Amino acid sequence: MKLISETEQLIIRQLTLDDAEFIIQLLNEEAFIRYIADKNVRTHADAVNYLTNGPLASYRDYGFGLNLVLLKETATPIGICGLLKREELDYPDLGYAFLTEFCKKGYATEAASSVLNVGMKAHSLNTVLAVTLLDNEGSNRLLQKIGFELKGTMALYGSQNNLYEYTSA
Repeated sequence: MKLISETEQLIIRQLTLDDAEFIIQLLNEEAFIRYIADKNVRTHADAVNYLTNGPLASYRDYGFGLNLVLLKETATPIGICGLLKREELDYPDLGYAFLTEFCKKGYATEAASSVLNVGMKAHSLNTVLAVTLLDNEGSNRLLQKIGFELKGTMALYGSQNNLYEYTSA
């Protein structure tokens, strides 16, 4: 497993198949299903398939993808955060999701900021996008807090989303 970054409170590393049980837990959180999607990951086999064809394939194809976020002090997995490449978008985008019990504690902001800075340098990116549902107030605030600029809205996967852009200085 590859370490992506370490912050004051967090360790961010690439996902492995050993993270399947955590993925089942996270992807079945009410907030994940409401604000991201129901990925229909219910079993260990579903999680292995999701990891293999999602994050692990992204690491292979692009050199980046969603990563596991752990609390440094206890090594407790609390969420995922990383850069994604979607066919629908012209540039990579920042994605993240955290277990509800670890939301509103600053962890998502810390992880997103670190992943963005490390990822842009490591992959020579000048622009990173982010999309979030119009009513996802927490994500909309987080993106603006770390320097993303609202560019407008776009339809993605059947819903209207805010489209944000971050450009390196």
